[in-house]
Amino acid sequence: MKKPLVAIVGKPNVGKSTFFNKVAGSKISIVEDIPGVTRDRIFANAEWCGYSFQIVDTGGLDFNKEDEINNRIIEQANLAIDLADVIIFFVDGKTGLTSHDVEVANHLRRATAPKILAVNKLDNHEVEKTYEFYELGLGDPIAVSAEQSKGIGDLLDEVVKHLKKNEKEEDDPAVKIALVGKPNAGKSSLTNSLLGENRVAVSSIAGTTRDAVDSPFRWNNKDYCLIDTAGLRRKSKIEPDSIERYSVIRSLNAIERADVVVLVIDASEGITEQDVKIAGLIDEQGKPSVIVVNKWDLIENSLEERKKFEKQFNDDLAFMKYYVTVYTSAVTGQKLGQIMEKVNYVLENARREIPMALFNNVLTNAVSVTEPPAKNGRKVKIIFGKQVATCPPTFSIYCNNASLIDNSYIRYIENSLRRAFNFEGTPIKVQFKNKNEN
Repeated sequence: MKKPLVAIVGKPNVGKSTFFNKVAGSKISIVEDIPGVTRDRIFANAEWCGYSFQIVDTGGLDFNKEDEINNRIIEQANLAIDLADVIIFFVDGKTGLTSHDVEVANHLRRATAPKILAVNKLDNHEVEKTYEFYELGLGDPIAVSAEQSKGIGDLLDEVVKHLKKNEKEEDDPAVKIALVGKPNAGKSSLTNSLLGENRVAVSSIAGTTRDAVDSPFRWNNKDYCLIDTAGLRRKSKIEPDSIERYSVIRSLNAIERADVVVLVIDASEGITEQDVKIAGLIDEQGKPSVIVVNKWDLIENSLEERKKFEKQFNDDLAFMKYYVTVYTSAVTGQKLGQIMEKVNYVLENARREIPMALFNNVLTNAVSVTEPPAKNGRKVKIIFGKQVATCPPTFSIYCNNASLIDNSYIRYIENSLRRAFNFEGTPIKVQFKNKNEN
């Protein structure tokens, strides 16, 4: 499920970034008492009273300046406004209503999203200083002090009135498949080939796809939905104020809501550092995945080259030895059918449920071969274990002192489970808990 987006806008130096950091829970956005510091669009996940959403801190809007940087700030703020489900308009309660505030308010009227007016820097909750802002015609102003963390709860209460409460997503028979990778790796071409029609615009210019495009289809009498995303590039390669920052957040959203992720790699470029980083994002999200090496028709001596690829995968993807690969070409159609076969294969493994008795047999054997390391004469006694979730398969192991278990032993148990059961293509999670923990 796509998380709603809340955009924070206003003229420069009204304290938007301070509010953003308080809500995000960390100093993600740079805060200085200098107008125009925030140029990059900064995103973060947030939650309030059972509602989950994303917030974006935009650059300060100044329609009186004429320079390239300011024009880009306005362009990016406009994109945030267009994407937003809710807009928070920040004004400065200390300086009072200004002509700049009026200009921004008039600019926001074109947006269809609900608008909330926040009067910031009212450290002593001087409600009377909010009255003049009624002139903006944007409803009741809310007095806040982002610096003092005053009024933030009231402001967020107003925000979530316009959002849907977190609900368990309704069962959707369609398997959602996100195609991710660097720009120009051939994701859109693969989408069109799998769909059998030109559903997504394709060009040789990197970065053509800026939005995540959902395309429902059927394969072997089952429903699927392909999510073609914008290419993910290294952060240093993204212009500070480029549209691509929005593409990245949409790609990450696509990974989050996908059932299976297909990482598309350009065979002609080989495996790059960015490919590895994208694989890391997929692994962190706990998603089953298939690595598709596209443009294989351009490779000569394919058998020898495939061996090189596999060796590099083993070296660079040591954190996800469970990977599954397909070598294909969207242009020639070579082994395209294998992509869907592998998608279903890894999803089946991610949904695998292990009977408790069988799991404990494997666990007992693993512990008998290698016991948990003792510390200061204290030993860990394994009591029992059980599977507590799927997608990814998650196992809880109960013992007398979970604090003594280190990461190396967790990896040992994970490897033992992989040898006993087929979890190819999916991450698994093992967590040790004290015997009285839930």
